[in-house]
Amino acid sequence: MAPIKFGVGQSVRRKEDDALLRGQGCYTDDLAPPAVAHALMLRSPYGRAHFTIDVEAARNMPGVLAVFTAADVADLGGLPCLFNLPNAPFKAPHYPILAADEVRHVGDAVAFVVAETQAQARDALEAIDVQWTPQPAVAGSVSALQPGAPQVWPQFPGNVLFDVGIGDKAAVEQAFAAADAVAEIRIVNPRIVTNYLEPRAAVCEYDSKRDRLTLTAGSQGSHRLRDILCQQVLKIPTEKMRVICPDVGGGFGTKLFPYREYALLAVAAKRLRRAVKWNAERMEHFVGDAQGRDNVTTAKMALAADGRFLAMDVDLVADMGAYLSTFGPYIPFAGANMLPGLYDIHAFHCRVRTVFSNTVPVDAYRGAGRPEAAYVIERLVDAAARKLGMTPDAIRRKNFIPPRALPYTTATGKVYDSGDFAAHLKRAMELGGWKEFPKRLKAAKKQGRLRGMGLASYVEVCGTMGEETAQVQLDQHGDVIVLIGTQSSGQGHHTAYAQLVAEQLRLPPERIHIVQGDTDRIATGLGTGGSASIPSGGVSVARASHKLGAQLRDLAADLLEVGASDLEIENGAIRIVGTDRIISFAELAQRKGVDPAKLTASEKFSSADGTFPNGTHLVEVEIDPDTGQVVVVNYVVVDDFGVTLNPLLLAGQVHGGTVQGIGQALMERAVYDEDGQLITGSLMDYALPRAADAPSITFETQNVPCQTNPLGVKGAGEAGAIGSCPALVNAIIDALWREYRIDHIDMPATPERVWMAIRDQQRQHRL
Repeated sequence: MAPIKFGVGQSVRRKEDDALLRGQGCYTDDLAPPAVAHALMLRSPYGRAHFTIDVEAARNMPGVLAVFTAADVADLGGLPCLFNLPNAPFKAPHYPILAADEVRHVGDAVAFVVAETQAQARDALEAIDVQWTPQPAVAGSVSALQPGAPQVWPQFPGNVLFDVGIGDKAAVEQAFAAADAVAEIRIVNPRIVTNYLEPRAAVCEYDSKRDRLTLTAGSQGSHRLRDILCQQVLKIPTEKMRVICPDVGGGFGTKLFPYREYALLAVAAKRLRRAVKWNAERMEHFVGDAQGRDNVTTAKMALAADGRFLAMDVDLVADMGAYLSTFGPYIPFAGANMLPGLYDIHAFHCRVRTVFSNTVPVDAYRGAGRPEAAYVIERLVDAAARKLGMTPDAIRRKNFIPPRALPYTTATGKVYDSGDFAAHLKRAMELGGWKEFPKRLKAAKKQGRLRGMGLASYVEVCGTMGEETAQVQLDQHGDVIVLIGTQSSGQGHHTAYAQLVAEQLRLPPERIHIVQGDTDRIATGLGTGGSASIPSGGVSVARASHKLGAQLRDLAADLLEVGASDLEIENGAIRIVGTDRIISFAELAQRKGVDPAKLTASEKFSSADGTFPNGTHLVEVEIDPDTGQVVVVNYVVVDDFGVTLNPLLLAGQVHGGTVQGIGQALMERAVYDEDGQLITGSLMDYALPRAADAPSITFETQNVPCQTNPLGVKGAGEAGAIGSCPALVNAIIDALWREYRIDHIDMPATPERVWMAIRDQQRQHRL
């Protein structure tokens, strides 16, 4: 069949946007069930403290329906950590729904108030008598590892959860001993606060006749949330809870996890026999939701005289915060396996330490370990180029895994199936005007400004969430309904899945309806994370649509008395090829005697091997040496995503991730003081990129189809955040190195930091 207007590869506009632009979307905070009560959480103002609590006065205040403390929910399980080391298992410390006796970070939860109105709940919150006894706290992994540092958990001496090695240490030591040169860096990947557009919110209702809860929450996956809450926290059968995810305003990984409020809402709704609602304010998000990144890494590369990489040795320290969030310890461990990047490095070793501190727990944030890994290797490659006097492009080409070597098994066991890494580097350099850079550098110097250009060629692994099932149904109007357990939080799933259906059933997007986020309507689901929705869910949708099409042709063949091979599907109908004899989907669906099972098809797919998107970011910056201000003057991205499903959606994902990376590289950082107090606890203190900070981005694809995915696609949702940070920081260092021989700066490269680096270098030069 010829390509159709709304099929794969077409720039179909997002079908979900019309309702959102007209204010007809439905987010959790829009819900107001009859007689809904309102809940608020009382949180610790201390990084660590012992406490006693008296809530009797609050319980007797007007409008107060309930006040819960740890004693009232002692029968609940704690929030679980779903990762453990296969060869060095650990027992996660208890992560209580409400803390009893001791809090371990600012924002730790100690009481939950339910009242008729939010104002009454706030009055009651202020009436709770808590006697705090502050205790020594520690913030930051480096401080937590110091001898004599306060211990977050007594059962983890030195604040270390685990200390493990990945790779072959002996081979690395041997390679370093024979190296002609060694490049070394020590870098900080700062802690990030997600700051999605819609803060978390939830409403829980209880049906006493059926003894059943309905939780509505802006999550990244209804089934995972239900299963964890029921099985491990509430300790009830999963059929006793329905979870609904309506429109979700951003997630970036952080909305994938269960949180304390969801369990407390369930308890309150059941005990009070009424609906209870909670929604976070922005400042509560800063201390109540998992944070991201926060690694300190030392990395070394053993080099041959001709620039070949002989071995890589890494020491990675990751801050977990005070408790272990759902996937927290997995993030640095999995990320470490991607440290070799796109390079032919045969000897590799990484020491991974995960460390407790008196801070908000850390978990997956867009890219989840892969941006951290790409930042390390791409900063190290530039350091190696400077060490040997090579250009950053030449040393990359020298060490890239060549296409002829694919599939290639890395030193950490990852199997790259496809790609041409030098090709996207070359194209990015062409688009970015690499050869003409000296002219622009000279012009900038005349204006008293510094100019630099940076590269980052990245690879990531994604799409490994597991098996996803899609069910595709023909309704009585001849439209198609897709039921799938992924969850959109702004990516455009309704459009992307509709295109996959359209490719098979030749229907326009408005006749294809996507249902997500409802455990009653959808049997199973993994949720959305790790760029897995299209690599896994998309394959399932395409296969189920193809299967349904075959079933409909079989039905039509019987009714039209021809062979199925003589039929074609077009615009919601089935026609005998070359004739005007036709039967519409609606007629098929409404025909008496038609087996309903033939109107539904289900398929599943697991992308267990993952996909490996890769690409090159090229950034050009200009710096005012008098103020330290960095301006991005040119930004180029050339990516390999295997196959492009929708160029518009793809560009949007790349742009969004790239701007998040720009924010991290230039301005974002969660700062704690030595007592564990969050200094950057609001948008008054924590900087986010605005429109003026986002450059115009030139974006192209150099796709090489994925060999492990039936659609040929490679996950794309996180890629922008993976290549951006190292490219931008490399550009800044390039500018500083050319003028001042400054070879290091940590993120975020704020004007103050850049200015101080220049002044320190000038001072040392004078001395």
